[in-house]
Amino acid sequence: MRTRLRQMRIGARIFVWRAEIRHVLGSRDCHRCIRLRVWGAGKTSQALQADLLSVAWPAPWGACTTDGTYPTPADVRAVIRYALEHGWQPERQGGTFVLTEHEHGSVFSLPDFLLTDRLRTPESADPTARVIRAYELRQEA
Repeated sequence: MRTRLRQMRIGARIFVWRAEIRHVLGSRDCHRCIRLRVWGAGKTSQALQADLLSVAWPAPWGACTTDGTYPTPADVRAVIRYALEHGWQPERQGGTFVLTEHEHGSVFSLPDFLLTDRLRTPESADPTARVIRAYELRQEA
């Protein structure tokens, strides 16, 4: 299956991005996770990567396949702007700038997503408690 690349203009720069649906296992269920990759100066430029954990809850086992949460263009724009403010250099050749839960998770989130390291590092923090906490905070608002 071919991966669809999308374009977005921010100021004078055009960014190309893709989002792949994946999943991560937590202690209590399966969570939908979207791997977002963005390029700002061609395919050989430094890529931006963010693994976005859906905060849809309560979710039965297997919800990663039925959860329809997907990043909107506004979500992608927010990720790009945050990354540019925190060290991403899209004009740099090669490599990947990763927005990690460990470094950025306490200050960056989106209405429907949290950053997660679980997709890259299976032994990282269990996402279930964070998803439940985010869901409860949304209910209080």
